[in-house]
Amino acid sequence: MTVAGCKPPAPPVNDDTLVSSTVNGVTLVHRHAVSAPGEFTPIDESYRALYNASVMTTPDYGGKVVRYLENGKPFQVLGKVENNWLAIAEPDDTQLIGYVPMKAGVPSDRYEQTLRNDRPRPRRATKQVCVDVGGASKACRKANTATWILD
Repeated sequence: MTVAGCKPPAPPVNDDTLVSSTVNGVTLVHRHAVSAPGEFTPIDESYRALYNASVMTTPDYGGKVVRYLENGKPFQVLGKVENNWLAIAEPDDTQLIGYVPMKAGVPSDRYEQTLRNDRPRPRRATKQVCVDVGGASKACRKANTATWILD
């Protein structure tokens, strides 16, 4: 009687297969469809989206769109990668889901301040110079122009 041991074949690799990559001493777990970065600087901080940014499979606009960030919603930044992009994950998770440009979000504790600073500031009314031209009429000129308007 002979017993032969065979290993079953490995399951086929598809886009949803989880793989791990080590970059700059940090191990990242990600789907096979998402490319591992060439450079990685850990951040591990909660950010909030400033707009509906595309989450890409590579840290540039040449990759495929995986999903979109929702404006104002939190996401986890795992680290900074090449081309000034951020490697991101779901909130309170460590699995890399893709990359977004650095300007797509801000740290959660600075979100409200960033929105306040981004609002347009009201303009001060420009001073008008007016002179009477007879009766109830007057001519006015705004301080920053040489044009007179008759009322």
